[in-house]
Amino acid sequence: MKGKKVLITGGTGLIGKRLTQLLLEKGYEVAYLSRKKTSIPAVQVFEWNVDKGYIEEGALENTDYLIHLAGAGVADERWTEERKKLIISSRTETIELIRKKLVEKNIRPTAFVSSSGSSYYGEDTGNVRNTENSPPNNDFLSHVTVVWEKAADDIAALGIRTVKLRTGIVLSNEAGAIPRMAAPAKFGFGAPLGSGKQWISWIHIDDLCRMYIAALENESWDGPYNAIASQPVTNEELTKQICIALNRPQWLPNVPAFALKMVFGEMASVVLGSSYLVNERITKETSFQYHFNELDKALKDILA
Repeated sequence: MKGKKVLITGGTGLIGKRLTQLLLEKGYEVAYLSRKKTSIPAVQVFEWNVDKGYIEEGALENTDYLIHLAGAGVADERWTEERKKLIISSRTETIELIRKKLVEKNIRPTAFVSSSGSSYYGEDTGNVRNTENSPPNNDFLSHVTVVWEKAADDIAALGIRTVKLRTGIVLSNEAGAIPRMAAPAKFGFGAPLGSGKQWISWIHIDDLCRMYIAALENESWDGPYNAIASQPVTNEELTKQICIALNRPQWLPNVPAFALKMVFGEMASVVLGSSYLVNERITKETSFQYHFNELDKALKDILA
């Protein structure tokens, strides 16, 4: 795949940065679509403005693969009505602009891989084991993911092989859930959230980025995949394993759900909801091999 061009939206985010490193190591040419014209080593940056319907000339030309990671952070701010609109539009309107430009320029990349969310099945699905064939829910985050994937399907309608990676909690030492949970745990203040019994479907960031690359390189990959490790864990178990990895005690009681709702409002569902995904298509239909399929091994690598 040496010399193949990969164009990424949201490339400066948590997943994009690590994915870029792995792509460059494999000899890919990497380019970003960015709202600001910045200088990034080894990456060609093209400017785009979704509100103005603008993508800089040369961005889409000679592109072999497209990866869509752009989207406002779901857990970054309280869910005001304005924030909810931004969470949706930042995922869908970006894809719609890319589709429009692909049609105008008659460009057809080999594959389009879009980020998606485990919340497709609902913010709180209890103990239900959700495979890729499980139906969506009707709460806010499920709606976000459904319209997000619908926008990706519009790319597929152009005859471009399209993959959607429904991602759970990404384990990384750079950002996301683990640094937030590890910070108090380092001082002996680690505590489960809510009941602690809610399921968390997780994946090590390196395995997730390797899935993106596998989705680019393997023509058999098509449609939605639950991009998570094979064994979801409870919030209580994740907290416990973080404390073990840090060699710190866990002695505080659970943080009550009402307190989290007071602080985060509706957004509390992100940490209180239960999500058990089954990576059925990954395990049965692909040859993908995990490097970190056990939580203790993943946390040891991240928190060492």
